[in-house]
Amino acid sequence: MSRSAHPAGPRHADVLPEGHYSAPPTDLNSLDPKVWAHTVRRDADGAVTVGGIDVKRLAGEFGTPAYILDEADFRARARAWRTAFGHDADVFYAGKAFLSRAVVRWLHEEGLNLDVCSGGELATALSAGMPPERIAFHGNNKSAGEIERAVRAGVGRVVLDSFQEIVRVAHIAQSLGKRQKVQIRVTVGVEAHTHEFIATAHEDQKFGIPLAGGQAAEAVRRALQLDGLEVIGVHSHIGSQIFDMSGFEVAARRVVGLLKEIRDEHGVELPEIDLGGGLGIAYTSDDDPREPHEIAKALTEIVSGACDAARLRTPRISVEPGRAIVGPTAFTLYEVGTIKPLDGLRTYVSVDGGMSDNIRTALYDAEYSVALVSRESAAEPMLCRVVGKHCESGDIVVKDAFLPADLAPGDLIAVPATGAYCRSMASNYNHALRPPVVAVLDGEARVIVRRETEEDLLRLDVG
Repeated sequence: MSRSAHPAGPRHADVLPEGHYSAPPTDLNSLDPKVWAHTVRRDADGAVTVGGIDVKRLAGEFGTPAYILDEADFRARARAWRTAFGHDADVFYAGKAFLSRAVVRWLHEEGLNLDVCSGGELATALSAGMPPERIAFHGNNKSAGEIERAVRAGVGRVVLDSFQEIVRVAHIAQSLGKRQKVQIRVTVGVEAHTHEFIATAHEDQKFGIPLAGGQAAEAVRRALQLDGLEVIGVHSHIGSQIFDMSGFEVAARRVVGLLKEIRDEHGVELPEIDLGGGLGIAYTSDDDPREPHEIAKALTEIVSGACDAARLRTPRISVEPGRAIVGPTAFTLYEVGTIKPLDGLRTYVSVDGGMSDNIRTALYDAEYSVALVSRESAAEPMLCRVVGKHCESGDIVVKDAFLPADLAPGDLIAVPATGAYCRSMASNYNHALRPPVVAVLDGEARVIVRRETEEDLLRLDVG
């Protein structure tokens, strides 16, 4: 099919009665640096490069769909967080965002710690050489086997999420002749300004022990009495994709209030406070995330001010950025398959992936950007919905975006800011093969997580 062989869909947003869209961009070939990895460029021939490598070469060598991860960008962002908080605080990368052995090694080399929330994540961390004392173990329902493995390995902290877990971890640690460092995760009644499905600090949810009604104080009271536990602090996480620091301020003041209660009742000043993660990134040009040094300054001032008011020594602060580090470092590379204009509505652009490699749009109503990356185009903008190849009407990658009207099958398009929660939440729906993760650095590309094969699928099918 020639690039003009299909009828074009609507050109302007005002023909669409409802939806998430904005006015057409003035230049479809520009790449907003807020949403793309640092080394992404459009070269003289119009194709996009990352780490000095043309995306057409990447597609030819590794196939599509594929997650393309800028290693230099990842390291720079990790280093920026480490530098921003300095040596008097701890930065734990949230492994749930995306974890592989290569990533673990990068984190180790850049001086970051790591938080994990499953036995599999712990196994990945240990196998890649992360020192266990730099690992935090999360989770609302850790199994006895997972806890035992973590305690045996000597993880630096276990974050306790329930009254049952307090006893469980204490018993396992004592049976192994160890005294495990722990933090108590508390829910402080703060609902961050985020999507309701990913807000995690209000009381009616599965994480943590509520501050309300004295439950968190009782949890600390019980934990302090158990020989197998060393209570080193409290943990609070208020949500995800947060841009407004006011939620952290309220949460920190309430957590510091708990620390004061503990000091007054037990004569103990706990040495650490973990404020969790959830800091937002730019998925579209409308998003305006803060820089790590701004976040570090704000959080440090919030905690120190609250502690001064309570006449407490300022505890060591920990934070857990995951998305904020890996999210912007990667994009997903797709090949266009079919193009279906719907008169008066929009044009549906189908790609060779979908909800199996990015479930976030369907799960969270997430917004993404998209760009034609295999060439430049002088065509006028066309309002599109980028969809996958799965048997679901909700299989949408980008709900509403503008692509050139001469888009054609075989073109390569890319969705930026897919480093977090896309590969880690990927599935085999419709027996799709999960894409590879390809790291690029200084003109070289290598697979750090290989593409699944049909043999991988059939190997697990023992029927």
